[in-house]
Amino acid sequence: MLLFLFLTLFSIMWLQDIIKNKFLKHFLFWLIYLLATSFAIYSKMEETCFDEVLGYEFSELFYGMIMAYWVSYYLLSEKFLKKGIVISGGLFIATAYILSVFSRFSMVYIMEPIFRKPPFLQESVYEILTDIKALSTRYLPGILTTALVFYIVKYFSNYNEKNAKNLQLENEKTLNELKMLRAQLNPHFLFNTLNNIYSLSIDNSPKTSSAIGKLSEILDYILYRCDADLVSVTSELKLIEDYIELERLRYDDRLEVEVLSTIENDNQVPPLLFLSLVENAFKHGAGEDSGSPKIKVSLSCDKKKTEFEIRNTFVENTTTDAKDSIGLNNIKKQLDLLYANNYSLEITKINNVHSVILILKNSTI
Repeated sequence: MLLFLFLTLFSIMWLQDIIKNKFLKHFLFWLIYLLATSFAIYSKMEETCFDEVLGYEFSELFYGMIMAYWVSYYLLSEKFLKKGIVISGGLFIATAYILSVFSRFSMVYIMEPIFRKPPFLQESVYEILTDIKALSTRYLPGILTTALVFYIVKYFSNYNEKNAKNLQLENEKTLNELKMLRAQLNPHFLFNTLNNIYSLSIDNSPKTSSAIGKLSEILDYILYRCDADLVSVTSELKLIEDYIELERLRYDDRLEVEVLSTIENDNQVPPLLFLSLVENAFKHGAGEDSGSPKIKVSLSCDKKKTEFEIRNTFVENTTTDAKDSIGLNNIKKQLDLLYANNYSLEITKINNVHSVILILKNSTI
């Protein structure tokens, strides 16, 4: 009997995740429960037709269903429980007694005449009402068991639905936060780039048209290719290379930039993830160094991880440790939202060299 009950609960919980229609859920729940209990009893009885067992079980199940809905949706509701234990308990006992009486009455006056061959003795209405022992031992346990099973399934079903809704809300919240962070990043990037082009135009530099061309390529990527949650590493590498070429226009030969890449597997990463770090290297490194600034970018990918490293020289007295840039703050927030603890970000400053090493594990998103 316990095995049949376990299989019933398992199949019902499985159906809860597949079927969305509430009425159909309840109908299948009672159908599976009726068949499972009927088969469990039929397997233990000899010389008994299955339809007879099914009929008796349906008669008992009908009142168990009433008890189940009454208890689950009314007696145990938050509104009714406020009335106190005495009222709730008294109403529960009264309901259990009334349903047990009706269950026995249906069994004696409806089911037995259908399946038993006359003549046979039948209890009177008075005997049915007053035989507390028979009601409490033969009819009440089945009613309460049915109500208990229904309540357990309902509880776990509501629990799963609540978790699913919370997960959906959390995902929506994360997505909205990411969109907000990227919305902050794009104007930040544009502000820096337009400043660069403005500086070139003030000097009537012949490099201005080339800078505008590079900017259009970058904007095309940001506006039309970064809507996806993930993009390929090679596309991000191309963006970085275009950005570096755009930045080179601001500097003479005094700027040294080296880009190294080893792409064994074209992994997927969040868009614009590495660009913020490259921006920081130019803004706080080359942009504040009137000497010979150096920037080195390394990007490597395999099937397990993506590793990005950027090093830049800086002038000690112009670097502020108290506050990170907008881009660096954004990238930390994105990493926390997307990768949780499945990434490593190491930032060091040694001998006037600022180093950032970011490692992303592939299986986290």
